Amino acid sequence: MMKNFKYLFLILPFFVISCITSKDVRYLQPSESLVINEEGLVPYNIPIYRITKNDILNLNIVTTPKGDAAQFYSSYNTSGGVGTSAVSTAVSGGRAGGNGGGSSFGGNMNFYFNGLKVDSNGDINVFGIGYVKAEGRTLDDVTKEIQQKVNENFQDGKSEVRLNTDGITYYILGDVETTGLSGEKVAHKNTMTITEALAINGGLNRTVDRKNIVIHRKLPEGIKIAKIDLTREDLMNSPYYYVQNGDEIYLNTRKKSLNGFGKDPSQTLTTVVGLVSALATVYLLFKTL
Repeated sequence: MMKNFKYLFLILPFFVISCITSKDVRYLQPSESLVINEEGLVPYNIPIYRITKNDILNLNIVTTPKGDAAQFYSSYNTSGGVGTSAVSTAVSGGRAGGNGGGSSFGGNMNFYFNGLKVDSNGDINVFGIGYVKAEGRTLDDVTKEIQQKVNENFQDGKSEVRLNTDGITYYILGDVETTGLSGEKVAHKNTMTITEALAINGGLNRTVDRKNIVIHRKLPEGIKIAKIDLTREDLMNSPYYYVQNGDEIYLNTRKKSLNGFGKDPSQTLTTVVGLVSALATVYLLFKTL
């Protein structure tokens, strides 16, 4: 009887080491480092997106039906509703697949062929206006410049320039355990947090190391690499709490999960029992020799 208990004590450390606790999987746990203001609110720390080379933009110029601007941009003129004309250089196109996941080849085909591409010099070529510097600037800055040029040629107050990206396009890459989560994603929102992005896609399973999420962020100067911890509440103070257009989110697998531990209690038990059985078999084999 005591001999059986000896084997039980040999197995017990495996459970202690391999088990995943609630602290490993809970999102945004209380942290003393969290910064709040006098009203007890977490200040927004939303980074402003700056256009980079190879971006594709959607330009709409809204005018009155008889406005000179609509006639000037006649090659792009489309119906914009009652009493207005919307001149668009990028036709909105649907994406194949669920969860806003783009086509099987990635991206929006209509947007690619009809959008304004930021060239290798960082410029966009607007029909009837010419080249406009875009790289490193915000969408609002470029919009104001195009609006000014439109107003110089046409009656002020008779047109409105609207410049946008194709929503927030981001990418999630994990291992075989997260195949349903991986892929290209698109959210047609102005802002989105990483917790919102993960919630939209069903959340993370237990195999993902929430304390070691890697983000590659595309900036005009290059690619910024950052690591974030989803279990810490002070993540809300980080600019990486907010997903930006072009972000790549890498999900790392726990080492315990790679070894067969920590996915769930039953699998951990199966792994431990299998390991002990293998050791016992080897022991008996050598004992009989």
